Amino acid sequence: MQAGSLRLCLKLALGATAFSLWCGVSLLIQVAGDGPVEYFLGNWREPFGVGIQFRIDLLNALVLVAISSVAFLTAIYSTRLVREETRGKEALFYSLYLLQVTGLSGMTITADAFNLFVLLEVASLTGYGLIAMGASRRGTLAAFNYVIMGTIGASFYLIGVGYLYIKTGALNMIEIRAIIAESGLASDRMIHVAFILMTIGVWIKMAFFPLYGWLPNAYTYSPSSTGALIAPLTTKVSVYVMIRILLSVFGADYALRRRTGGVVVWLAVIAILAGSILALAQTEFKRMLCYLIVAEVGYMVGGVWLENRMGVLGAVYHIVSDAAMTLCLFLAAGIIIRQTGGYGYAKFDRLFRRMPVTMAAFCVGAFSMIGIPPTCGFFSKWYLIQGAIEAGRWEYVAALLISSLINAILFFKVIEIAFFGAKPAEGHDHGHGDHGHGGGEKIVEAPGSMLFPLLCAAALILFIGIFNTQIADLIGRALDAFPVVGTAK
Repeated sequence: MQAGSLRLCLKLALGATAFSLWCGVSLLIQVAGDGPVEYFLGNWREPFGVGIQFRIDLLNALVLVAISSVAFLTAIYSTRLVREETRGKEALFYSLYLLQVTGLSGMTITADAFNLFVLLEVASLTGYGLIAMGASRRGTLAAFNYVIMGTIGASFYLIGVGYLYIKTGALNMIEIRAIIAESGLASDRMIHVAFILMTIGVWIKMAFFPLYGWLPNAYTYSPSSTGALIAPLTTKVSVYVMIRILLSVFGADYALRRRTGGVVVWLAVIAILAGSILALAQTEFKRMLCYLIVAEVGYMVGGVWLENRMGVLGAVYHIVSDAAMTLCLFLAAGIIIRQTGGYGYAKFDRLFRRMPVTMAAFCVGAFSMIGIPPTCGFFSKWYLIQGAIEAGRWEYVAALLISSLINAILFFKVIEIAFFGAKPAEGHDHGHGDHGHGGGEKIVEAPGSMLFPLLCAAALILFIGIFNTQIADLIGRALDAFPVVGTAK
């Protein structure tokens, strides 16, 4: 690809994501002051048109800002890596990149159940392409496995939407909820089946244990720029979609009071413990992060099904904070892989001396995953634990604490190697040595275009943690619009 064309692709990606971030922040400010913003596609309203509605309230405005922030920082981060990891495919990469951001943003703001499926597939199909674009054959196979699981999940969701349309004759989320509440359909078996199918479909998309099989390989073997985009966003946006379906389509009273809360919380406990234990068994840093994502999904799903306001608030807060944490750690992982030539634990050997800036930002992300104040990870776990105590779900509290302890073991092991050096047994990692990706270069800090997004991600972790009260207040105001969740249990 010619240098001029590559520069044009970079400018378009950076400009588009920067504009998206500006719009997201502006919408958040507007919605916080004036209330929800609504728009019908082409200004065609039912019954004269398709009636596809976009609706932004405080709940999805926060998620929209998280998506656009991650997209913008990752676009900056990708400027060198795309040329190195996807040489000759830069135009394709950035086309899929922007479509991925479009799909995730659209999933967040749409108020139409079928349009959500369309945008879900836009995000999924571009994700498959981005993962398969790397040079690794294992990445191609991982993308294929992702296609199979993603298609199954999308099919479950679409069949559920079809059942809803058969019974209600509507696709608008708010209209569906009103029809279910007013016509006595809440006890209809087809509505129950639709609820189960849509929930399972979204669980597959978010890699909720034991439906996580596609995630570890897909994120481990994808190009670093791809991983830095999809790892912080795909599962988190899917969790948001689950919350939106629960609250806007079926209503909190229906969805969270069907005697399913106890079962789902136990599934979440299993997911948290299984993800953490599987992470403990890994020998590669990036793969370890992938299993921690599985545990983090358990955090959020369990928080929602605690069936009280604080649990849902903690889950939404964790969507935002986990996006920042995962972004920081995957950016750091990409830098370390590029500069050292591998991703085994031994590659961290004395990196505090060689890459102090990278390791400082890495520590911020690691401390947040552990739950050390004032990082955002501490406060998201605090809100989730408060919700669990209110609900009397002590097994969920125990799972959160055990997971935090395992995170501490995992990350302090890495920090120990980076500060004191690897043990002799760890030094046999393939390609180990004091050389970077070029094979003969001394290990040094990455270029500024890669360090800047990493430092911004670390700053976001601290910002979200320090201003947790204000963010929690915004989430609380968003939940006030929904019955049952709007009041403590």
